[in-house]
Amino acid sequence: MDATPLLVLLVVGLGLACAALWARHRGASRTVRSIAGLLGTRDTSPEELDRRLRSLVDAEALSRARGVELDRVLESLLDALEVGVIRVNRSMVVTTASPAAHALLGRPGGAMLGLPLLEATVEPRIESLATVPVSELPLRTELPAPGGGSLAVVIARGPSEDRWVFLGDASEVTRLRRIRTEFVDNLSHELRTPITTIGILAEALSLEAGAPESGIPDRVRDRVARIEVETGHLAQMVGELLDLARVESGVGIDLHDVVDLHGVVVGAIERMQPYARRSSIQLEVEPLAGPLPAIRGDASRLEQVVVNLVHNAVKFSMPGGHVRVRVWSADGGVLVAVQDEGVGIGAADQARLFERFYKADRARTLGRGTGLGLSISRHILEAHGGRISVESSVGRGSTFTFFLPVAAAAD
Repeated sequence: MDATPLLVLLVVGLGLACAALWARHRGASRTVRSIAGLLGTRDTSPEELDRRLRSLVDAEALSRARGVELDRVLESLLDALEVGVIRVNRSMVVTTASPAAHALLGRPGGAMLGLPLLEATVEPRIESLATVPVSELPLRTELPAPGGGSLAVVIARGPSEDRWVFLGDASEVTRLRRIRTEFVDNLSHELRTPITTIGILAEALSLEAGAPESGIPDRVRDRVARIEVETGHLAQMVGELLDLARVESGVGIDLHDVVDLHGVVVGAIERMQPYARRSSIQLEVEPLAGPLPAIRGDASRLEQVVVNLVHNAVKFSMPGGHVRVRVWSADGGVLVAVQDEGVGIGAADQARLFERFYKADRARTLGRGTGLGLSISRHILEAHGGRISVESSVGRGSTFTFFLPVAAAAD
């Protein structure tokens, strides 16, 4: 039997085997060089490479251990907090939920983990708030609690695209707020009767003192007139205190009517025109640039906001000035701006302008007021899901702008 074919096959097999070993060796060398390059050098011995790789493994293990420790610390903190904490990812799926969050929402321990936020909380308004644009965060509101009472809810931005939902028991706060509202309501009603009586008597005295035949000295007439003015201020303060207490508690605001906001603004301007003319101020509404979405809310309360802003704009403008009101459709809602050419507001005052009883320096120089009007306006707008802001510089006027969302529009 001829052995030549067998020898040929043997030689070919040995060649292929050697080629494979050589390729494997070259591949391993390239792998070593690649790893060495990642470690910072190309000329690395196997022993040095092994040492550096072990260092990397040890660092990774340390990092993981630290991550586990941080997770344990976070878990301990969440267990100790009385405030409910929920973390959701970009898909609105719950990744973290504290025991307090489960208790406040009436859910068994651990039941919310891995569920969509809507299914976990069974509260559409929480999911709606959690999906707003990042620029609108943080958001704060109050919602009814499953077992009665109310929940304070805060939505905040987390790392990456995560959102944090913080829950607190607001039942006691709500109870105290109700007590305060009832106290202010009763006190206001008790004060209104004597204040009204004093006002009527002061007006009668003023009329009698002004008669030529009365013979009353000028200084007495001035004092009677001062009593009449101060009584009017006192009556205004009592009325606004009562109004603020009601607005803060949500009483007297109907959010179900369809509102033509432009019509509301025009009505408010018509009411304020006599006051503007007496002050020698030109008051005007800019024409609409396009149609406006219909807003659900309380037309009388929204007109109250516009009247308050326009009144302030006229009061703090110089004779011959202009006050312009503009209404336009914005992305997701409607904007109303009241612009004046008055004395302006300093930066330090702007941050506190919407606090109750706060009055900027300009109020002490140009006019009087209770310091409640802007606070009442802010609460009315927040009850409608809106917000208010101010832009101003001293000596150049101010622009107050409020926004009402289309989320409150008619279906």
